[in-house]
Amino acid sequence: MFGRTPKKSNSTRFYEALGISGTATQEELKKAYRKAAIKNHPDKGGDPEKFKEISQAYEVLSDPEKREVYDQYGEDALKEGMGGGGATHNPFDIFESFFASGGGSPFGGGGGRGGRKQRRGEDVVHPLKASLEDLYNGTSKKLSLARNVLCSKCKGKGSKTGASGRCSGCQGSGMKVSIRQLGPNMIQQMQHVCPDCKGSGEIISEKDKCGQCKGQKVVQDKKLLEVHVEKGMQHAQKITFPGEADEAPDTQTGDIIFVLQQKEHPKFKRKGDDLFVEHILTLTEALCGVRFSLSHLDGRQLLIKTGPGEIIKPGQYKAINDEGMPHYQRPFMKGRLYIHFSVDFPDPGSLTSDQYKAIEDILPRRTTIEMTAMELDECEETTLVDVNIDDEMQKKQQQQQEAYEEDEETTGPRAQCAQQ
Repeated sequence: MFGRTPKKSNSTRFYEALGISGTATQEELKKAYRKAAIKNHPDKGGDPEKFKEISQAYEVLSDPEKREVYDQYGEDALKEGMGGGGATHNPFDIFESFFASGGGSPFGGGGGRGGRKQRRGEDVVHPLKASLEDLYNGTSKKLSLARNVLCSKCKGKGSKTGASGRCSGCQGSGMKVSIRQLGPNMIQQMQHVCPDCKGSGEIISEKDKCGQCKGQKVVQDKKLLEVHVEKGMQHAQKITFPGEADEAPDTQTGDIIFVLQQKEHPKFKRKGDDLFVEHILTLTEALCGVRFSLSHLDGRQLLIKTGPGEIIKPGQYKAINDEGMPHYQRPFMKGRLYIHFSVDFPDPGSLTSDQYKAIEDILPRRTTIEMTAMELDECEETTLVDVNIDDEMQKKQQQQQEAYEEDEETTGPRAQCAQQ
């Protein structure tokens, strides 16, 4: 039966599509189909029409009865005498059944829709605000989210009977190819999901649409998620719920991802696993010792103190070990707590002359050089003014930039005239 060659001219197209002769065995047919189908699969950038033709050819030639009719009477006999049985099935269904029996997907990763690479749904990303206290102590937040789930009534089919027709927009492939002219003798071919059937390759008639999902195959549902914020988590760290995003037919469900957004804290600043806090001392505290309590992020009161003779300089840092942020997934280990001290000096005129004299007697002697009256007469007297050095430098840079731009505008026309 398989040894005869095609007798009619219109009974050679399927053989040519697969690149085999009319005497090809079933094993040769399978090898040819596998190679051609993988090469021309739309998921791999192939031509959907070519893929359809290859699948139809394999469907006919792999069936002994259909092949015999095709060899003897041609393609028209299949359409008329067998009710169109030679070319009506979805090419992806043929592809699926072939690779399901042959050991999984040709693209790797196991089965799935018979080798058609299953699309992955998009991940849904939500920002999640968290206070520094939440990240220090850990917390749980319950969140209600709306998402799409497969319709329970039609089980994601979209129709009452489960029947559907082939999408005419993409010929059942689920993909469309568009061509864009980029320039002379240059075009770009792009493949995208068919908007008519949303990539399913199927169209449901209006009267057969499911009453619950209206043919959309999915309905909206509320999902309650409990998000656990662990101790030591960082700003922008992600908490993932795999497979909890929107469901869709023939699609691997994406993830719901929460991205932590650390809120600004009025007292503490965080850098990695360390905490920083500012504290202002009086001059007396800086010189004679200080004692104060610091309320930590977990509510504990830390006693901060310095002993007699321990002078704190303006801008000095002190550190307390193991009072910083817990390490993520190792909360028993903590960073450091740094205290940045600044000293609030007395306002001008707030001390009497007697107080100044008393302070001068207590503190180390001045390092200024004593000058004679004659030496003082030879000096020019100056006046000290208060300045903000950062503002001063910024103004100077701005003035220099403006002067440079003005010079550019002035010299530009002269250079142009010289060339003329």
